[in-house]
Amino acid sequence: MAGGTTIVCSCEETMPLHGETVAKACRTKVRTADHLCRKELDLFRAILGQEAQVTVACTQEAPLFQETAEDMGYAGRLVFANTRELAGWSTEADKAGPKTAALIAAASVEMPPIQIASLESKGVALIYGRDETAIEVASRLADSLDVTVLLTRPGDVTPAATTDFPVVKGTITGATGLLGAFDLAIDDYALPSPSSRRAYRWQVPRNGASSASDLVIDLTGGPALFPAADLRPGYFRADPADRAAVEKLIGEAGSMVGTFDKPKYVQFHAELCAHSRSKITGCTRCLDLCPTGAITPAGETVAIDPGICAGCGQCAAVCPTGAAAYALPPADALMLRLRALLTTWREAGGRNGVVLVHDGDHGRPLIDALARFGSGLPAHVLPLQVNEITQVGPEFFAAALAYGAAGVTMLGRAKPKHDPAGLVATLWTANALAAGLGYGQGPVRLIETDDPDTLAAALADGPAGTASQKPSTFMPMGAKRGLLELSFRELHRAAPAPVDVVALDKGAPFGTAAVDVGACTLCLACVSACPTGALSDNPDRPMLRFTESLCVQCGLCEATCPEDAITLKAQVDFAAWDQPKRVVKDEEPALCTHCGKAFGTKSTIDRVAARLEGHWMFTGDNAHRRDALFMCEDCRVEKVVNESFDPHGAPGRPPVRTAADYLAEAAAKGKDPLN
Repeated sequence: MAGGTTIVCSCEETMPLHGETVAKACRTKVRTADHLCRKELDLFRAILGQEAQVTVACTQEAPLFQETAEDMGYAGRLVFANTRELAGWSTEADKAGPKTAALIAAASVEMPPIQIASLESKGVALIYGRDETAIEVASRLADSLDVTVLLTRPGDVTPAATTDFPVVKGTITGATGLLGAFDLAIDDYALPSPSSRRAYRWQVPRNGASSASDLVIDLTGGPALFPAADLRPGYFRADPADRAAVEKLIGEAGSMVGTFDKPKYVQFHAELCAHSRSKITGCTRCLDLCPTGAITPAGETVAIDPGICAGCGQCAAVCPTGAAAYALPPADALMLRLRALLTTWREAGGRNGVVLVHDGDHGRPLIDALARFGSGLPAHVLPLQVNEITQVGPEFFAAALAYGAAGVTMLGRAKPKHDPAGLVATLWTANALAAGLGYGQGPVRLIETDDPDTLAAALADGPAGTASQKPSTFMPMGAKRGLLELSFRELHRAAPAPVDVVALDKGAPFGTAAVDVGACTLCLACVSACPTGALSDNPDRPMLRFTESLCVQCGLCEATCPEDAITLKAQVDFAAWDQPKRVVKDEEPALCTHCGKAFGTKSTIDRVAARLEGHWMFTGDNAHRRDALFMCEDCRVEKVVNESFDPHGAPGRPPVRTAADYLAEAAAKGKDPLN
C-alpha cells in the first residue's frame, strides 16, 4: 500500500501505536494521535486537505470521519482499518507491531462492488395454519398484506362474523419459489359453506389445486415446506404455541411489500460445469451441499437460483472447474487481501503467523468480546473477515501456506447455520497436501465455538504447522480454476519438504485418470465426455492425451468408457501438473486403400478383418469385396452401392417366408389358419 498517509491513534492511550513499524512495512507516511475523533479532529481535516489517500486505523468512529470528509468535499480514497479490537486491545499488544501493519495493509486492498438481485413483492400472502392462530395473524396483517388463510386438517374453527379475507381448507403437497414467486400445490382443497355456524363446514374437497403468492406464512407447527427454511426469502415460519415467535413473525412479514435487493453471491459459468454429458451424471458436489435447494440439475449443467441462494458459498468452494465462483468477494480479490496481510506481516518482522478466518455476524462479535473482556487476540493471530467461512476453497489454504502462514484457523459457530460438510472436506484435502509437503500435521483447522474464552484457549496453543522459509509473493490474478492451479504450484515451490506426488482420499477433486492401454481401443468417447479438456485427442493421428492439472475427478470418462479401461485415482502430481499434454496411447492410423484418408486405428481395422475371416460375404466369388474392410467410410459406401452388396444373399439361406406363405400352406392342408 505504498503512498498516502496512515493515521494511527492510541484511543486515549489504551494501546501502543507501532507507527515506525507501520511506516516501514506499509511504505506510507504515518501520523499519530491519541484522541483523533475528538480533540485532534483538526489533524484529520488537515491531512485530508493534503493527501489523495488516507487510511485511518479506527473503525469505531468511521461514520464521524466519513461525515467530516463529506463536509469538506474530499474526493480522495478514505480507508478504515480496525487495529484496536484486532491487535491493540490485547495482553500481547506490545508485540503486535507486525500485526498492526498487516491489518492496515490488508484493509487498503479494495474490494469490487457487489452485484444485486432484486425481488418484487406485492404483498399477496398465504397464511398456512391449523386453527384460530392463523386467522388471528391474518386479521392483524390484513391492513398491510393481501392475505388468504389455508387451514390444513382443521378441527372446530369458529367462523368470523364478517369475511374480511378468504379462509379455505387444504394441505400443501408441494412448494417451490421464493419472495414474490411462490407456487404451491394443494390437495384436499375446499371452500367453507357460507352457512357455517359454530364451526366451519367445508364443501366437497378436491385434489390438484394450486396457488401463487408473494409470501408464505407457516403457522402449522409441522415440518418446514423448504430446506433451510430460515434462509428462504419470503417464507416465514413460527411455532403457533410460541407467542413471542408469532409476534416477531407478524412484525417481519408485515413490511414485506415492495422491491428488496439481495446480493448475488455466486457467479455461474455454465460452459465450465462438469455435471453431466450425454445423460451420464458426473460431478454433483454443489448439488450434494446446497442447503437451500437453490441448485438444481439443468441438462448437462446445473442452474443456480440467485433469489434462493443464501450465500453459504459451499458450491463455489468445492466446484473444481470454477463454474461456480463466489462473488462476495471474488476469490482473486480475497486472495489479494490475504497476500497483503501475510507479505506485510513478514516484511514487518512477523513469523509463524496464523490466519484466523471469521465472518461478520458471529466471528467479529466474538473477537470484540475477547478484546473487551478478555486477553484479546494473540500477536501471531491475523484475523481476516469473509462473508461466510464456508466460501473458502482449497486455493485459499494453499495460498496462505505458500505466503508463509504457519496455519489457518476457521472460526465457526457451535451450531452452524448450515452443514459445513463441504468446508470439512476441503480442510481434509488441504491438510493432506500440507502434511505431504512438510507443512506439518493439521495446520488448517476449524474451531466451532460461541464462547470467547474457548476461542482464547484454542488460539493460545500456537500454530500447529511449519511456516515456509522461502515464502511466495505471487500475485493472484485470473479466474478461480487458474488461481487454484497457481496457488498449488506455489504451495509446492515454497514447501519445507517438497515431493512430486501427494495421495488424496477418493472423492478429492484432483487426480489422474489411469488408462488400461491394452483395453483402450482409442474410440475417444472419453474425450467427448471430458468437460475440462483433461483428456484430448490429436486431430492428425489416433492418440489419447491427458493433462493432469485439468482433471477434476468428475467420473464422466470412467462412466462413459465402453471398455471399462479408465480408473480414477485421487492425487496431486506436481510434476505432472507442470508437464504439457501427456500421451497415454498412440497408434498408427488405418489408411484407406482407395483414397489414402486416415480413419480409425490400424489395429482395430485389422482386428475387425480377422473376425470376418471366412465370412461368406468376403470369401469365394466375393473375395474381391474384402477390400471394403480397409476403406474409409466414404469409399466403403461407394463400393457397396456400386457393387450392389446384398446382406441377405448368403448361399443356402432359406427364402424369406411371409404371412401369405403360411396361409397358403395351411389352406393346402385343409386347416383353419386361425386355429
